[in-house]
Amino acid sequence: QLQLVESGGGLVQPGGSLRLSCVVSGFSLDYYMITWFRQAPGKEREGVSCISSSGISTNYESSVKGRFTISRDNAKDTVYLQMNSLKPEDTAIYSCAAKLWVGPPCPASPLVNEYDYWGQGTQVTVSS
Repeated sequence: QLQLVESGGGLVQPGGSLRLSCVVSGFSLDYYMITWFRQAPGKEREGVSCISSSGISTNYESSVKGRFTISRDNAKDTVYLQMNSLKPEDTAIYSCAAKLWVGPPCPASPLVNEYDYWGQGTQVTVSS
């Protein structure tokens, strides 16, 4: 069974921080590109941040650049998304997704239908 499990979501005030984790099992994280997606109520799912299989290549959606940081620890089978300076418009369900993609850098625009495995998501709510 190949699984991704997200955690770390919750309720935070504007300007606060959260750290999301995505733990994978059933396969080696070494072979997969990982992207965090989010979906807000009434909106389409969008890519937030990508990290390549090596961890060398990353990219970010423009609205989160400078505030969010993606990283991975392959030895722990975990990918992280550190979210700082959170805004109400960051409120969404955040999901991690894996693509069998060894070596190439993150694409400019991650496509939902290119990802093979998905977690169930974790809710992030930014509100006072």
